Amino acid sequence: MRQTLKVQISENKEYLIEISDSGFIKLNQDIYEFTKGQKRLVVMSKNVYKLYCEDLNFSDEEIFILPDGEKEKNYTNYLKIIQKAQELGLTRKDVIIAVGGGVVGDIAGFAASTYMRGIDFIQIPTTLLSAVDSSVGGKTAIDYNGVKNIIGSFYQPKKVFININFLNTLDKKQYMSGLGEVLKYALIENSCGHKTPLFLFEFLTLGCEKILKKEPLNLIRMIEYCLNLKIAVVSKDEKESGLRKILNLGHTLGHALESYTKFSKYTHGEAVIYGIFFILDWAYNNEYITNSYYRLSLDLLDKYGFKRLKKMPAPEKIIQFLKKDKKNTNNQVTFIVPCGKKEVQEKLFSVSELISALS
Repeated sequence: MRQTLKVQISENKEYLIEISDSGFIKLNQDIYEFTKGQKRLVVMSKNVYKLYCEDLNFSDEEIFILPDGEKEKNYTNYLKIIQKAQELGLTRKDVIIAVGGGVVGDIAGFAASTYMRGIDFIQIPTTLLSAVDSSVGGKTAIDYNGVKNIIGSFYQPKKVFININFLNTLDKKQYMSGLGEVLKYALIENSCGHKTPLFLFEFLTLGCEKILKKEPLNLIRMIEYCLNLKIAVVSKDEKESGLRKILNLGHTLGHALESYTKFSKYTHGEAVIYGIFFILDWAYNNEYITNSYYRLSLDLLDKYGFKRLKKMPAPEKIIQFLKKDKKNTNNQVTFIVPCGKKEVQEKLFSVSELISALS
């Protein structure tokens, strides 16, 4: 099965996303045809290299192996990728390919956006999280000085190849991390501006058992639904000047928790889910959402096995990271808040309001 989606950023800026369950032979053919005549630098995560180096037709000479983990998305590894591009003699006509999860896609995309002021970039996500979110939309970044994604750019890929066969070897922890982002989309659907209802919330409720078992047809449909919502948003707001901020539901607190624990305790999706629990509670307690929708949302999170953070860090410890969030303004912290059924809005919190809410 193959689904093709188009991302139309502007009249002259568009690219295709291929979602497929075909074998790796077909994937290799597609990559070869798309990059014919180009020199390639392939940035691949260490774990993906171990699992799939024999299935993918890349030569060892063109591969840069990135160690696994968010802590590797740093300035030192960024410079190593640039150095590898120079060694391979890449020019503006050539391409950097990211094969891995969100960390690989973020750092490889940032390298592609800055090397010679920008060369072609292809995303091949191998995790559910990168497939439904980070591989599409053009956000690229590295972390610096303990702050996530503080150095980055908006740089769209030329193509995204999503092959769900990579998910067969994804461990439960990383698969659940991806589902954290999926559930985010279910809670923002009506605010995304998609031309027709997709009923992702209902699809996830009814299809939970098959999704948890990674049933291929349901996986492809789920990824397609999430990406259709993301495309609807980024096609209207590429650089997060307005609408695109809604994609950050759960992320403000989530990123702070990741930074506070030095990216070693929670996966990104886990941290986002903790952020969603927090802001759902706040929205209900402050009468932004009804009791019935609040309960429906909690039931959906519970259905997938997600639980609240057992103990929130002390407010004064977490606020220092919240204040460093790049979306903040005038010493106020930006949160995306549920405000209706599958609807969200932006709200600015003062430090005193945050202390009260976190307490």
